[in-house]
Amino acid sequence: MSLLVLWDIDHTLVDTRGVGRELWAQAFEEVTSRPMRDQAKIDGSTEPVIFRETAEMHGLRDSRELFERFAQALGAAHVRRAAELRERGHALPGAPSLLAALAASEGVTQTVVTGNIRVAAEVKLAAFGLDPYIDLAIGAFGEDADDRPQLVRTALDRAQVPPTCAVLVGDTPSDVKGGLGGGVRVVGVATGRSSADELRHAGAETVVEDLSDTKQMLKLLTR
Repeated sequence: MSLLVLWDIDHTLVDTRGVGRELWAQAFEEVTSRPMRDQAKIDGSTEPVIFRETAEMHGLRDSRELFERFAQALGAAHVRRAAELRERGHALPGAPSLLAALAASEGVTQTVVTGNIRVAAEVKLAAFGLDPYIDLAIGAFGEDADDRPQLVRTALDRAQVPPTCAVLVGDTPSDVKGGLGGGVRVVGVATGRSSADELRHAGAETVVEDLSDTKQMLKLLTR
């Protein structure tokens, strides 16, 4: 392996168009017996952090056991509603073509560094046909750590590659800071709620508006 590409998922590769929040609220009520009135900030956060902060907003005490029950409920909800996710959501422009082109490039391996729990990540990637290009066995997921830099380090350890042989692609300042904290090069993509300037300010080496220019992205990622 000469290059490991670490992908964020939500708003970098896919947009669930609100289905993700609905599934989150469903799982939250299932395990806490309380309707979700509001949700903590999700952009760039990991599921354990989002759950802990959302539980606190509802006057609930978080615990690892409660989060694990929530994660199980959230994964099951994604599996049950995968067809609806496919119907309402979509892969972001250029994502399928770029992942396919990278997969065809010699020495390139692709995985994910995501705050999603693993089952949700699997369902989202499969729903939009992106899963054949991603090696989930070496990815890092919400269950693995609370903070993004540790997720990056976890993926590097699983892939057994040094940070100098990896590049992370993400859409939030938290993604950028997580990549930098893990010692890898970062390309920001302004397809989420964060602007290109915000991604640059966070430290992204390069920022693009989207992934639609496959040739340009191949040059940026594999240089």
